[in-house]
Amino acid sequence: MSDSIILGIESSCDDTSAAVLKGNKILSNIAANQKIHMEYGGVVPELASRAHQQNIIPVVNQAFIKANIQQNEISAVGFTRGPGLLGSLLVGTSFAKSLAMGLNVPLIEVNHLQAHILAHFIDDANPKPPAFPFLCLTVSGGHTMIVLVKNYFDMEIIGKTIDDAAGEAFDKIGKIFGLDYPAGPIIDKLAKKGDANSFNFNKPKLDAYNYSFSGIKTSVLYFIQKEIKKNPVFITENLENLCASVQRSIVEILMQKLEKAAADFGIKEVAIAGGVSANSGLREAMLKNAEKLGWNIYIPKFEYTTDNAAMIAMVAKLKYDRGEFADLSVSATARYDIEENFKKNF
Repeated sequence: MSDSIILGIESSCDDTSAAVLKGNKILSNIAANQKIHMEYGGVVPELASRAHQQNIIPVVNQAFIKANIQQNEISAVGFTRGPGLLGSLLVGTSFAKSLAMGLNVPLIEVNHLQAHILAHFIDDANPKPPAFPFLCLTVSGGHTMIVLVKNYFDMEIIGKTIDDAAGEAFDKIGKIFGLDYPAGPIIDKLAKKGDANSFNFNKPKLDAYNYSFSGIKTSVLYFIQKEIKKNPVFITENLENLCASVQRSIVEILMQKLEKAAADFGIKEVAIAGGVSANSGLREAMLKNAEKLGWNIYIPKFEYTTDNAAMIAMVAKLKYDRGEFADLSVSATARYDIEENFKKNF
């Protein structure tokens, strides 16, 4: 079982990715990005689907070439079933089903969010993987949640956003500043040159461990509208400080709830996952808490933060080891609840 060779396929949004995994070691992890969405300030689902159709065969082929693996050597095909953009998911799902059928190997469906969390168990993701139970702040453009991870196949969402995701807030605030899409990495880069205490923005007051990011977006919008009336070039003159202040505010919102959850559950094993886990401000906050609160922290390598097929292959490998396969009637689903996924497994 440990020598299984898994092909992973990821197509949930605008990145077409394929990876080959042997045991827990990634042999290749190839991704094709779609630049066309920059023109529209966000992902256009129809364009994303068409680009996946163009990219998937060459991307999978490159994954095999880089891994030095022949198609007939793979043990199973794992694919992202959801959640995500339905049109994009359909491309990956259809390709995975056809390939698995053609090679007569098992087909394995994967929950995209579970994969972000379990990316920590790829051989080179961390010096060592998290110990169960651990908390994982899973934060991206589409999702923001704190997950209590009891084992590979037993996870509980203890807090989540009630409106926008953190990554979405970065992108929408970036649009207010006139930045290109995706704005999150641009804000991160500019924030390094600014004063994070220059401006203060409203933060939500929610019970328990839930998040809200619509309020800070509105707070920034009204602040900018007010300042531009007084100084039309306010954004240009203060862009680095604005980015630093926004990043500080969003990171503080994220960390406040994560710290509360870790204290309430008495857990010192704390991880982050998802695209926003690449943010330098969030990584620095995790490092500070490791020292201040005695956390054992797990921060994934950059290539395992954004949407990638390596994480899909990792979950598929774990499912392969326990003989959990899908049949050819499986279909893509835009909404795929992480907890419902586990309830089906027991």
